[in-house]
Amino acid sequence: MSRKLLAVYGLKWNPFTPDIPDDALWRTPDVEHFCWRIEQQVRDGGFAVITGESGTGKSITLRLLARHLAAIPDITTGVLTRPQSRIADFYRELGEIFGVPLKVHNRWTSFKDLRATWESHLATTLLRPVLLIDETQEMAPNVLSELRLLASAHFDSRRILTVVLSGDGRLSELLRLPELLPLGTRIGPRLTLDYATPKQLSELIAHLLKQAGNPRLMTPGLIVTLSEHAAGNYRLLCNTASELLTEGLRREASQLDEKLYLEVFGPSSRLRGRNDARKVAG
Repeated sequence: MSRKLLAVYGLKWNPFTPDIPDDALWRTPDVEHFCWRIEQQVRDGGFAVITGESGTGKSITLRLLARHLAAIPDITTGVLTRPQSRIADFYRELGEIFGVPLKVHNRWTSFKDLRATWESHLATTLLRPVLLIDETQEMAPNVLSELRLLASAHFDSRRILTVVLSGDGRLSELLRLPELLPLGTRIGPRLTLDYATPKQLSELIAHLLKQAGNPRLMTPGLIVTLSEHAAGNYRLLCNTASELLTEGLRREASQLDEKLYLEVFGPSSRLRGRNDARKVAG
């Protein structure tokens, strides 16, 4: 599909798939400000939280944050990829992330070695290492409690790690559990992502098309139509636009417009789909 994109539309890549380059991601002012706040927090450590429903941009925000922090010298950033792990595997992954050989059957030694590594980094750079966790609502309460204890020292007066937790509404509920109240009260910067307005979605499409190399791929009318029918959901918007792009490629349309949208997603297309289903069933 990449060759066709380049040949038919002059695109460098599909602007509506999740794996677009990090430098092409769209940054809202709220996300920009949150990245700046985390940059400040690495000097003090502690916890931050990103919450929002599915499709509101949590994972994209983490990608933007990781890229933002990577540009700052001496900041070590790790990403926890398996939040649902039990404590033993949780320690195994932390050891791999931060390059610390751990004996996970001995939790005290693992606990001590990780903290010593972070303390050493802090003494050298004055910046706390950063741990990013997506889908945090999947984490077990006892693992989150272990992370809270790992991340501070000297009777909780010295934070030696910066942790950014990201998750949907279930994360907020999780942090209200009695056993996690000590963690909930220690959270600093918070970013709550909401569903986007049609104007924001239109700006996103324009940005993605420009970054991909063809700002005129879609007519203004189609951009408005897509934005008004996406229910404020970035993921739904991109999935719909990607389907249109695929159909446009099949038809070798020079530009994607509202007529194509109606033919693919309008009432007549749904009726054809039902009739085709009846024929198959019959």
